[in-house]
Amino acid sequence: MIVEISLGDTFSLKDKRQIVKSIIERLKNRYNISIAEVDRQDDIRRTVIGMACVSTTSEHVNRQLDHVLSFMEKDGRFTVENVEKEML
Repeated sequence: MIVEISLGDTFSLKDKRQIVKSIIERLKNRYNISIAEVDRQDDIRRTVIGMACVSTTSEHVNRQLDHVLSFMEKDGRFTVENVEKEML
């Protein structure tokens, strides 16, 4: 899954990186997914986060990614702008 987010009131790359690092660590620990910032690293107010989940059933992967997305939407420090899911 690829998620583009808008960080709103960040005024420096340092602020942005602090928020993005926190998001990534929280999701990694809570949902046991592979996750990284994959695009727009130098854009102060936007970023793209990519994540992957592996399971024996596509239903479990879809459910897990839905939980991740719901958790992100409730965070409050940013707004989810665009989501792309791909199931293999």
